[in-house]
Amino acid sequence: MQLMPDSPIRRVTLEIEAHAAGTGWDQPPRLFALVPTADLVDQQPDLLAEIGGNEEIAKGGLTPVEQEDLPPADDFERSLEQIGWPPSVTGCAAVIERIMLPPAAEESMPADQEAVADYVAEHPDRQEVRIVAAVDRDGNAHSTVRARHTDVAELLEGPDLVPTLIELLRQTLAD
Repeated sequence: MQLMPDSPIRRVTLEIEAHAAGTGWDQPPRLFALVPTADLVDQQPDLLAEIGGNEEIAKGGLTPVEQEDLPPADDFERSLEQIGWPPSVTGCAAVIERIMLPPAAEESMPADQEAVADYVAEHPDRQEVRIVAAVDRDGNAHSTVRARHTDVAELLEGPDLVPTLIELLRQTLAD
C-alpha cells in the first residue's frame, strides 16, 4: 500500500535512500544535484538504454548527481547556506545521519549548548537515523527517515518530516 502520492521528487528521494542504504551506516553527509533525466538523455542518448529505454521515465524523471568535496559532517547544515545551483539544476537532495530524540525528551533538554551533546548522547531513547531530503525549484519536497537499530527498519516518508533541512535545501535553490 502506497501512502504518499507518487511524484518525480518522491521517486528520486526513494532512489537516493536505497542507494544510501546500500552503502551502510556511518557514512559522511552526501549532497546531490537533481537534473531532469530528459536533459541528460538529450545530451547523452546512450543513457536511455541504461534506464531501460523508458522514454516516459526520461521525460518526467530526475537524476541525482552526487557532489564531491563536502564539508565535515558536523558543519554540513551550515555549509548549505553557502551553496547555490546553476539553472540547469532543478533540485537538490541531502543524505545525513543524525541522532533523534522523541518529542518528550526534547522538553527537558538543557539550555546550555555544551550540555545538549551529552544529554543527547546519554539519553536512553535516542535513535540513530538516516535522513534523505529532496526539494525542487517548483517547491516540491520529500523526505525519508530510517532508524538504524530497530527490529524492522521501517522507512518513514513524507514531504515535511525534516522541515529545517528541507528549508536549508530550498535556500540553495533561491535565485
